Amino acid sequence: MRIYNYTVIFEPLKEGGYNVVVPAIPEICTFGETVEEARAMAEDAIRCYLESALKGKEPIPEDKEPSVEQIAVRV
Repeated sequence: MRIYNYTVIFEPLKEGGYNVVVPAIPEICTFGETVEEARAMAEDAIRCYLESALKGKEPIPEDKEPSVEQIAVRV
């Protein structure tokens, strides 16, 4: 058994809850009502993806750290 680490992004939604994306695995997009639930959903989605990739002898993606910045726009 091996431990894999992936960067995840928790995006708060206006209507409540959090959308979660995994930059290294763009196929994964999940949701949780709380940060804790969103984290658990992300962990489960990543685990399922990796188990499937390992079973199919597909490559395991390396983590990607997203670049985040604010851009000022004058209107």
